[in-house]
Amino acid sequence: MFLHLGRTIDSIENIALELGTDKYLISGNGAAVYDIQNKKIIYSKFLSKEQVLKIANICEENSIHYNVYTEREIIAKNLSYNVLYYYKENLKKPENKRTYINIVPNIIEYIQNLKDENFLKITICDEDIKIFNSIIKKIKLLDKFDVLDVEYMSRKKIKCGTEEILVEYYYTEITNENVNKWVAIEYLIDKLNIKSEEVIAIGDNFNDREMIENSGMGIVMGNSNPFMKIFGDLIVTDNNSEGVCQAIEKYILKE
Repeated sequence: MFLHLGRTIDSIENIALELGTDKYLISGNGAAVYDIQNKKIIYSKFLSKEQVLKIANICEENSIHYNVYTEREIIAKNLSYNVLYYYKENLKKPENKRTYINIVPNIIEYIQNLKDENFLKITICDEDIKIFNSIIKKIKLLDKFDVLDVEYMSRKKIKCGTEEILVEYYYTEITNENVNKWVAIEYLIDKLNIKSEEVIAIGDNFNDREMIENSGMGIVMGNSNPFMKIFGDLIVTDNNSEGVCQAIEKYILKE
């Protein structure tokens, strides 16, 4: 059984079906568990519209870049930072397998007009550590939110023609309280009556830390930040060298 973690539900479901997985997926870093066969959410801890608007207003007042993730889309003002990365990924995919990025001139106004939307998470990015930290301090003073602690700059290589451009920025994720990938996995552990020792987790980023630490086998990608590598039981090769395939073949399909 594969658990696909992160991003919007629509985006992950396309990947799951391509891999032949028809059981469950986890979205928004643990905000929702989706039953693929029955096409319904069976567990959720979404952000409310009021919570999203509270964070959005702080970001707007301080002129810092942010994006809002729903079940269906990423809402952003422009193609910057992590949204630029998703956009570049989309160019390599057929239209029905892309992550839907909705560029809007006014995020607050757009969200205010949404009805019956489920909000997974908010991401905040900035290149200046002082500006970034000042916003995070303000948000951490609020109740009913979880803020991903990230001590290192995110670095992504984006191909532009024949060249590779390095994009560097500080990044965090805001979710409802007590939301992370491991909490959602624990829900499925209980539902499926399995043991945590039977779970294998593969990750490469700070939002994977809890599941890497708590699963029976935590596998870290070779291209992960050095900080993450201390939490894994094993390290495989990087994403460009089929590290995930290596982990699946060696530790899941070994029999």
